Amino acid sequence: MRGLKIVAACLWLVASGLMAQEIPAGTVIPVMLRTTLDARKAKVGQKIEAQVMQNVPLSSQTRIRTGAKLVGHVVEVTRPSAASGSRGSRIAISFDRLLMGGAAIPVTTSLRSLASMMEVFEAQLPTNAIDDYGTTAADWVTVQIGGNVVYRGNGTVMTDGQVVGKSTIGGDVTAKLIASGDGTCRGTAAGNDREQALWLFSPSACGAYGFAELKIVHAGRHDPVGQIILASDKNVHVPAGSGLLLRVTAASDHSLTGAPFGESSARQEGHDL
Repeated sequence: MRGLKIVAACLWLVASGLMAQEIPAGTVIPVMLRTTLDARKAKVGQKIEAQVMQNVPLSSQTRIRTGAKLVGHVVEVTRPSAASGSRGSRIAISFDRLLMGGAAIPVTTSLRSLASMMEVFEAQLPTNAIDDYGTTAADWVTVQIGGNVVYRGNGTVMTDGQVVGKSTIGGDVTAKLIASGDGTCRGTAAGNDREQALWLFSPSACGAYGFAELKIVHAGRHDPVGQIILASDKNVHVPAGSGLLLRVTAASDHSLTGAPFGESSARQEGHDL
């Protein structure tokens, strides 16, 4: 019983530290979706949850711990229709609270990358042969979502022969985000040049992976800030178990005007991740 009290007290202290300093803008939070998103069934106001999948260091003394929850809600839904000329479907969501150690910490996030449940599964499998002679997870070579290769044995993340990040024996990956060549995804954001917790995502991961019809129409950096809008020519369906690479937004990212739900622009078509 005493041990449980100590653990609870430690979690409360960590959460209190987070509340005191807030979560720095530009911080990446890798999560697994715990609520299925389906435009046919979703309702405005419906609660959604995601779970933090890797410790997220904020300073030498505070971190967001694995298992913490991000909570949000469905903002708006356009259901698919069989009517001629239908624009398909859309769903807008927003995460606004981080639940940790009994505390609810306000947060606003944008979306950099989204991966299907199958992509998440495959990124956890070793690509090297596993024999019957005691090969351990420390020897695994895995491929991150986005294509970078993790060599757990020497603790590196590689792409094109270059080291772009670090890995633990357990597979936790940290790295500085890499901007995409077409400008769709940024590297450093809000002056936050720290190495970020990426879980199964590559430092260069950008956009949606493993979804044939899905598009990230609005990432949430610009008005409406914090709203993530997903669209499909068919039905938007993102199962629980999918992975999201979220980033805490800054006030300076906010634009003065925004487009109504359902409208598109060059910026909304994904060029703000």
